[in-house]
Amino acid sequence: MKIAINAWFWDNPSVGSGQYLKYLLPALLDADKDLHITLVSPKPFKIKPDSDRLSSHQAPTPLPNQASNLAKVWFEQITFPRVCRILNVDVAHVPYFGSSLSPGVPTAVTIHDLIPMVLPEYRVNMLVRLYTALAAAAAPRANLILADSQASKRDIVQRLHRPDEQVRVIYLAPAPSFQPAQTWRQLVNVKKKYHLPGEFVLYLGGYDVRKNISALLHAYTWVSAALSDQFPLVLAGSLPEEDTPFFPDPLRIARELGLEEYIITPGWIAEEDRPLLYAAATVFVFPSRYEGFGLPVLEAMACGTPVVTTTAASIPELAGPAAFQVDPDDTKHLAAPIIRLCTEEETNHEMVERGFTQVKKFNWQKTAQQILQAYRSIIAGT
Repeated sequence: MKIAINAWFWDNPSVGSGQYLKYLLPALLDADKDLHITLVSPKPFKIKPDSDRLSSHQAPTPLPNQASNLAKVWFEQITFPRVCRILNVDVAHVPYFGSSLSPGVPTAVTIHDLIPMVLPEYRVNMLVRLYTALAAAAAPRANLILADSQASKRDIVQRLHRPDEQVRVIYLAPAPSFQPAQTWRQLVNVKKKYHLPGEFVLYLGGYDVRKNISALLHAYTWVSAALSDQFPLVLAGSLPEEDTPFFPDPLRIARELGLEEYIITPGWIAEEDRPLLYAAATVFVFPSRYEGFGLPVLEAMACGTPVVTTTAASIPELAGPAAFQVDPDDTKHLAAPIIRLCTEEETNHEMVERGFTQVKKFNWQKTAQQILQAYRSIIAGT
């Protein structure tokens, strides 16, 4: 098979669509020794492909700034489909919500989520609304839509008015680097690097309103009342630069709740340190209100850390029986399993073992095999 992939996010592996390519492509090439993939981007390739079956094709738009929003739309709608036709590929794959109105070749599009359509606060301006409308109109033109979860599939079927058979669920997986620490010294070093105590409760992720950090902080008034300062809350990652309704400042909320002494903010965490940070935590809490695929839940499980999360969107599909799940608005019940996992060693160990069992269901090899099956079904017209 000859596959062309829209590589707009190829050089940005820190974002979701970039990570998707980073781990999917090697697994695809490993799963099918006759597969050839061409990455197509209007921008120069900073990260060079490292396989003779993975090539890069730079196809600039006629616009002066190849990284602009306008260039992105031009590339998605005009340049990428044209290049796919010239290369005579079997399937074009757009790995994010941005396929073409006139694809011209058999096409798969991966829609990780429909956040701008599902959550009104993410339709921040007219440009976002216009782009979302364009992407929503284009997605049905693809032969097959790939969703990360059953929850995302439901959103796609309902909001894009697609038949059930046009949308196929293919789960993602944690990166191979997410695993328990190999030595005690590794945990000591990561705690020292980020000035962390011996035991702590961890949140690691974004701080937009969807992540529901306000609910976590309100829950921590109960945790701190029960455990005092024995298990401070570590809010890892870059905090909002400004306090806005879309990016509420967690430190301001903590001050209002009288929680300052129980909060630690180590700032940005290097990608290579994330697995050890999970492994060093006593509990990982993920209070999100909406996820197309709640990858941090599986990352924490893979690192041997028990998880407290919510019943929102895709999260129950991933967590299964291996995490405590509560309503994202129920702050008192969010606090209860945190306290339990911090104080009941047997419960903590049981949930760790459940997590190891659950996360084995997700791996990039399985994902790659299912993506290949999707390509073949498109080629076969089924």
